[in-house]
Amino acid sequence: MIEIKDLHVRFGAVHAVRGIGFGVPRGGSFGIVGESGSGKSTVLRALSGLNPDWTGTMKVAGQALTRNRGKDFFRRVQMVFQDPYGSLHPRQTVDRALAEPLIVHGMDDHEKRILRALAEVALPPATRFRFPHQLSGGQRQRVAIARALMAEPEVLLLDEPTSALDVSVQAEVLNLLADLQERRDLTYVLVSHNLAVVAHLCPMVGVMQGGEMVEQVSAADLRAGRTVHPHTTELRRLSTELEEA
Repeated sequence: MIEIKDLHVRFGAVHAVRGIGFGVPRGGSFGIVGESGSGKSTVLRALSGLNPDWTGTMKVAGQALTRNRGKDFFRRVQMVFQDPYGSLHPRQTVDRALAEPLIVHGMDDHEKRILRALAEVALPPATRFRFPHQLSGGQRQRVAIARALMAEPEVLLLDEPTSALDVSVQAEVLNLLADLQERRDLTYVLVSHNLAVVAHLCPMVGVMQGGEMVEQVSAADLRAGRTVHPHTTELRRLSTELEEA
């Protein structure tokens, strides 16, 4: 479903992503971990179309991506951001936030689709007419996920989707994402600094350091400590949560 080869991203003199590559099968998940500044979120922004300054090859469902993406791409590929409060308009109700993608993509049956989306992310119908500040952090992230699903995408790009949440709520959102993936046959690329979060959802993990993907390792090998690159070993050592995953 996703194929990336020799991806480079530069911001002026800064070479933020240095020739990385990976693939994700349809209905599969791939995680990218690394410290702040490693380039992991930059990869996601290039793939999503938010950052047009890249070179290399990126394909989704066999179609080569260019700097300019059409409506079809944005219906097929959606992104969920780190901060649900920042990604939701503070003066728009949940109803408006969920209706907006339907309007943009010319989809009908708004009432039915909105109620179904709320049910899918385990939010009561009354949530529909609330504003973001009236919701908890976990509820806001569920709304953000529901909004990403409105256009019926095939790919979700998840940029630190649980890092702004309490640990107990993190687990709920990760379980929700796992259920949605199975139900909708979604393909995920998940970016996080937390190895436990990535290993929970992704069978394969790419480890980034200084703009390079220094290792690709299975979640099973990661848990067992069967790593090759010293940076992966160090990240695993520092991740106390991994043992609880």
